[in-house]
Amino acid sequence: MKRRAGEREKRMKKKKLLEELGKDRLPYMTPVDADFHQLWKSRYSKLIFRKSDTVPEELHQMVQEAFLTLREHDCFFQDLVRIKGKDFVTPVSRILIGNPGYTYKYLNTRLFTVPWPTVGYDIKYCSPQIHDVCKALIRLNDYLHIEAVKALQNLVETKEINDTTVIDGEQNFATSLAEKESISKDESSCCVQADNYISLKNRTSYNMTLLNYMDPLQMLYLKQEPYFGMGDMAVSWHHDENLVERSTVAVYSYSCEGSAMAESDEEILKGRDPAVWHVGLKVAWDIETPGLAMPLHQGDCYLMLDDLNMTHQHCVLAGFSPRFSSTHRVADCSRGTLEYIFGQCELALQNLQTDLDSMALSLKSLETAVIKQVEEIHNEVEFEWLRQFWFQGKRYLKCTDWWLKPIAKLEEFWRKMEIMIFKV
Repeated sequence: MKRRAGEREKRMKKKKLLEELGKDRLPYMTPVDADFHQLWKSRYSKLIFRKSDTVPEELHQMVQEAFLTLREHDCFFQDLVRIKGKDFVTPVSRILIGNPGYTYKYLNTRLFTVPWPTVGYDIKYCSPQIHDVCKALIRLNDYLHIEAVKALQNLVETKEINDTTVIDGEQNFATSLAEKESISKDESSCCVQADNYISLKNRTSYNMTLLNYMDPLQMLYLKQEPYFGMGDMAVSWHHDENLVERSTVAVYSYSCEGSAMAESDEEILKGRDPAVWHVGLKVAWDIETPGLAMPLHQGDCYLMLDDLNMTHQHCVLAGFSPRFSSTHRVADCSRGTLEYIFGQCELALQNLQTDLDSMALSLKSLETAVIKQVEEIHNEVEFEWLRQFWFQGKRYLKCTDWWLKPIAKLEEFWRKMEIMIFKV
């Protein structure tokens, strides 16, 4: 109900905004505009851009080879999502790679991570090439984590984060994190410092990356950007969903420049070259502030820091060439990990007992609240996990069969809860 209310509110805001605009279009700026950098600094300062030449060449090579390997192995998939009560297939193809046992849900669709190499987990990949892909992406993940810490530290030092909970101790820990990737957990550290370390770590420790791929020339139709007239959109205006509050989103972009490209239309959109991919940003539901369109070239990266994902919306504007991206995020997995759902199952099964003589199953309690809890967990396992996995999650068997054992365990829990429900 809460989600539906939020969607209705968004639709009403969009309708009102379009009505106010009429046939007009809002202004936006690109780097060719004289006031671009002033606008960026004053209204979009929490967007941090890193040109490709600032990223280590070895990392570029590893990550770009990983993208191409995934495409060669047909490991990018279009998702079936639900928007405004209707089902759509996404124009962008995706794959989720991240911590073992983690999932990410967007637009009512749950994605299951292809686990990257993690100490303590036995992960068997379908080929050495897929192993190398996951290894490359965790290397990129570590690099972008360090870059995010540096960027947040700079924001703290320049007092651009209006967060009363940020104190000097966080700056010290940010410096240490950026240099060493870890902080000594010396018992003599004060509680205040520990709290600030945890806060900073929670906002920058990416637990997954959602990889995207699209070839615009293979698309029959692309939606037009409605507010500024920015042209073809690969991804519409949105806030990224289900993230830890005020966490940083980091994006690595790789467009296959140099491949066959269509001729651009004679009528060039003001400021934006339609052949080049861009990320667009705007202040959410604001018609006063000009938008921003930032061109993306091979190996460019950008960070959306602090509350930027909450106060602003972003879109991806298509160019002519195929493009990959790796979008690293701190997903809110409070209800999206195997650890969580196994815990829920064990909670429900506490109400099931077995007679030692006859081995017959029976319920310990018939209290309404207990029965209702079991039914809710039973439904959650079935509709949020099992159905989602067997409908779309099994596609990742092209990469690894890691999920089959935990899914089989969930199915066994579900069968036991099914017995419990029939005994009411």
